[in-house]
Amino acid sequence: MDPTCPSECIYNLIPSDLKEPPQPPRYISIFKATVKDDMQKAKTAMKTMGPAKVEVPSPKDFLKKHSKEKTLPPKKKFDRNMPKKPAVPLRTDHPVMGIQSGKNFINTNAADVIMGVAKKPKPIYVDKRTGDKHDVEPSGLVPKYINKKDYGVTPEYICRRNEELKKAQEEYDRYIQENLKKAAMKRLSDEEREAVLQGLKKNWEEVHKEFQSLSVFIDSIPKKIRKQRLEEEMKQLEHDIGCMIPTAQL
Repeated sequence: MDPTCPSECIYNLIPSDLKEPPQPPRYISIFKATVKDDMQKAKTAMKTMGPAKVEVPSPKDFLKKHSKEKTLPPKKKFDRNMPKKPAVPLRTDHPVMGIQSGKNFINTNAADVIMGVAKKPKPIYVDKRTGDKHDVEPSGLVPKYINKKDYGVTPEYICRRNEELKKAQEEYDRYIQENLKKAAMKRLSDEEREAVLQGLKKNWEEVHKEFQSLSVFIDSIPKKIRKQRLEEEMKQLEHDIGCMIPTAQL
């Protein structure tokens, strides 16, 4: 048998499962924590800048039609006799050299700084520990509104509205008083009162006559109901007559 060839075996004919090799561990940089700390520090440092200070456009300066179109300069008439620009100096021409100034710029700048008025710092306030700075004037901490001339004065439109409400209330009260006067009871004259009194007495006599004509024995429900009705009418008429008769006559 050739030693270079593998030995024949019946088990080699059985198919075997291929095993996948295990994956290597994922690469993690050793500088990950350092880079993360540096990024966090940079973000914290940039927080003090705040929003961009951009000037808000005025509502009066709105965009108009053809406002962004480029306008050409007015056309000028070409004149050949106009003076031309000075000629370019020649190569042989040399500038004047050696001119020096006797001014002491160091002393001059120092004197300007000493004699100048110091610039006042802009008032700001910090509301966070990270150092966020804001202007004091638009924050509401400066009492500038109480120093205005019209501070505490009632606006004109409120005064006008109060006057309109007052006039409307007066008109409503006047309307109610007129309706009450119209709906008030009318005072009767002596002739009218006497006529009403005689009518009431006549009605009472008719009801009393009808009441006297009732049977002696009230032995049914309709008779009882009729008797009660007549008694109530007589009581009401007597009450009305008593109201119409003056107190002196009583």
